[in-house]
Amino acid sequence: MTGPDGARTTTSGPARDGTPARVAVVGAGGFVGRQLIPHLTSTGHAVSALVRNEATVTVRPGVDIRPVDVSETEALTAALAGCRAAYYLVHAMAGGPGFAERDRELARSFADAAAGAGVERIVYLGGLGHGDLSEHLASRQEVGRLLGSAGVPVVELRAAVVLGAGSISFEMVRYLTERLPMMVCPRWVNTRVQPIALGDLLEYLSESLDVAPGVYEIGCPDVTTYREMMDTYARVRGLRRRLIVKVPVLSPSLSAHWVDLVTPVDAVVSHSLIESLTNEVTVRTGDRTDAAFSVRPLRVEASIRAALDGQADRVPATLFERHHGLEDGIYTDRSSARVRPTGVSVSGEVAGVEADFDDCGGQLAWYGWPYAWQLRIALGHLFGEDLRLGRPSRIEAGAEVDWWTIDVRDQQTLVLSSSWFCGEAWLGFRVSSTRPTRIEQVGSLRTKGLVGLGYWWLLFPIHQIAFRAMVHHRVVRARRMARRMSKAGRIPSSADESGCGTMGEVDRAAWPASDTGASSVPDRIAPPLP
Repeated sequence: MTGPDGARTTTSGPARDGTPARVAVVGAGGFVGRQLIPHLTSTGHAVSALVRNEATVTVRPGVDIRPVDVSETEALTAALAGCRAAYYLVHAMAGGPGFAERDRELARSFADAAAGAGVERIVYLGGLGHGDLSEHLASRQEVGRLLGSAGVPVVELRAAVVLGAGSISFEMVRYLTERLPMMVCPRWVNTRVQPIALGDLLEYLSESLDVAPGVYEIGCPDVTTYREMMDTYARVRGLRRRLIVKVPVLSPSLSAHWVDLVTPVDAVVSHSLIESLTNEVTVRTGDRTDAAFSVRPLRVEASIRAALDGQADRVPATLFERHHGLEDGIYTDRSSARVRPTGVSVSGEVAGVEADFDDCGGQLAWYGWPYAWQLRIALGHLFGEDLRLGRPSRIEAGAEVDWWTIDVRDQQTLVLSSSWFCGEAWLGFRVSSTRPTRIEQVGSLRTKGLVGLGYWWLLFPIHQIAFRAMVHHRVVRARRMARRMSKAGRIPSSADESGCGTMGEVDRAAWPASDTGASSVPDRIAPPLP
């Protein structure tokens, strides 16, 4: 691929010895850095993740985590050793006032370290904007200039709002739209902006290893406003159009405090961003960018849809990693119950858990607290929801069980998902990998509008009791399942000696099908367990 001037400098190919090209991601613990690393490894790059706190980066194959402070030039030079290119994704806004000077110091330190380590290229994600800029946007563009001060070529991508779950700008749009059917907003709601989808941004960053150095402006093909963006979000989410009243006397500083009351996003960072909302951030040199890159960005509505769908698709695989509380629009409740040591095998498997999971569906008693679930079903009827019980022929990924879809059914793990009137819900159970062994339960809800928010908080006290009762119910059922299986002679002697057994150790074909057509072992051993 050639740049707009016909030049082509590539740093993405393999090294001379045939090994994958190593690139550094500096600021790997931030929003973009966490998304960029798996994107780079999937395209064959070896990655050095440079971060102050290594706990913020997920350990994965092909990633070398290197703890370092960007302000320590000598240590940074050593950390960049062996890297042909480096992504600079650092900013100091979270530190509050004075961030512009800290950004200057960090940029100079990184420029010197990159030159000393022999880095061939720096890729930097900056901010769009022209003319008289806010302190935040002016600082972002100044950093781009300082990164090249030591002679290392720089590819600077200038972007506005990143449309992806976890981006502070996107989360502000999400919370304002979800929580406020009517809004009183300042004049900046009509400021023109060209956001960009997270997936498109990652493609631009990846291709930046092969284009000519310089500044490239990137964004969706359509220009919108913050007001229109909130309307688009509401349409994609299935919410009514929001009533927005513009008040010219509401200054950015006052609106920043108002945003603090409505949204849970980081106040220090959001205040700096809101000060920038008076600046028009649109692409003016799109032809130059299109000539250098093969990326053709999504439109705004498709970008918002991709952000929401992508988040929902990722939840099942990361459910047990989610923190208790609110994160990126999703409320999560975690609970666990300890398993008796006599019910745990040497390998850590819990007796009866597989049988319990395979008995999922068809009866409210399986969940525990059946009367509470009856009330939940009745509540759904008031909103036109019709939750019904039902069992598939096999409890496996993709099958429909009751009102859930089974997303994960691995050994000792079960994850379910469902779309409710109040939002998207996930419920997961697994046996912990640590000792003492516990059964873990995680319930998550991505609330939808004020109805979803009200559902979560009005039922929060009940959930605190019910969720803990449910996970203890799993332990009791697993123990009873193991006892009944043992009496039926369906657990091998080796499992009897260890005091445990799982459905994985049982010849499933030996069990007759249940009346519902499901291969349900417990239904034929004894009546359904409470």
